[in-house]
Formats: sequence, structure tokens, C-alpha cells
Amino acid sequence: MVGIMSFPNTTIGKKVIMAISGVIWVGYLAMHMYGNLKIFGGATYFNHYAEGLRELGAPVFGHAHLLFVARIVFVGSIIAHVWAAITLNLRNKASRPVTYNQHQKLRASTATLTMIYGGVTIAVFIIYHLLHFTLGLLVHPDFDGQNAYHNVIVGFQSYAYIPAIIYLVALIALAFHLYHGTWSMFQTLGLNNKTYNNMIRSLAWAVAIVIPIGFAAVPLSVMFGILQ
Repeated sequence: MVGIMSFPNTTIGKKVIMAISGVIWVGYLAMHMYGNLKIFGGATYFNHYAEGLRELGAPVFGHAHLLFVARIVFVGSIIAHVWAAITLNLRNKASRPVTYNQHQKLRASTATLTMIYGGVTIAVFIIYHLLHFTLGLLVHPDFDGQNAYHNVIVGFQSYAYIPAIIYLVALIALAFHLYHGTWSMFQTLGLNNKTYNNMIRSLAWAVAIVIPIGFAAVPLSVMFGILQ
């Protein structure tokens, strides 16, 4: 029992936590992206989908109960992910108390070098996104809790499309994070030998391209007048 309780404090334990929480969030992002694309089916279809999310699990679960449980899981996983990332970074710094005179980042990809900054950007954006579209408390001039389609269109059109631009910038950070995160996740799980490397790299690229582009389709369509 003591060994199990101390596992999260080990280096491998933190990496496993990051991998598992990462899987949860990649799954969530894929489902969220797919749901967002339903907006191209029109206002009635999209609003029906948005309301249907609150009825998930009925009649076993009450109105929005399962959605609330899912949000707890998602929030918990991102807290665990951030905690593991920060403590791992601090541990790595502590293991190198002497500053190198010349530090060369050999074989480090752009995605690797921007993981921390990208992670901070994504964390800040999640808070902004919740205030913008979930609660309607930030940069949304006409939020309607009963009309999800209206909220998306107006939310992206407002303030000279600044919210849409912020959304797109955040998606660039997400793309880098997804690529490196997916690659690292499989390495943590032990699938990093030459037999699987090409397949894993292709999967990482696919995740890093498909999900952000799927999300970007909505604000871009609003900006170009396809959705209105």
C-alpha cells in the first residue's frame, strides 16, 4: 500500500499520470471537435445536440448529471496533468544544480521546446473559453443560455473577430502540444521501439493536425460568412 501511495511521487509515476490524463484529454478533444462540427447542420440541429448533452445517461442520470460527472473527470485529469508536468520540470531542474556554460538543445523539436509555454497558453485559454462560451461572462455581448448556435456565431463575430483570432492562436499551441504529448505518451507506455516508431509518429501528426483543424473550421467559417 505504501508503495502504491508513493508511486505518484516517483518520476515514472508522474509520467504515467501525464500519459493517462493525456489520453483522457485527447479523447475529450476529439469528441468535442466532432460535436462542434455539428454546427454546420444548422441552428436547430446544433441546439438539439447541445441540449442532448444535458440528457446523457437518462433516465438513469438526471438532467445534466452525467455531464457534470464528465466535467469533474476532465477537470481532475487536467489538474493532474499540470501537477505532474510542473513537478517533473522542477525535479529535472533540481537534478542539474550547476548551470551549463553552453546549453545546446540537441535533437529537440520545436514542439518539445514549446511544451511548457504551450501548456500555459492552453491552460489560460481553457479558463477564457469557459468564461466565454460556457458561462457567457467574458467578451460575449449577447449570451443566451438556451441558444448554443447563437452563442457561437455572436461570440466569434463580436469585437472585430478578436475572440475568433484568440481561438485560432490557441489552436496553434494545441497542435504543438498534441504532437509532442501523443509521442511522449506512447514512449511512457513502452511503445517506443523501432517497430512502432513510424506508426506512432504518424499518429501523433494525425492527432496534431486533424483535431486543431476540426476546431478551427468553426471560427474560420464564422469569419468568412459561411456560418451566420
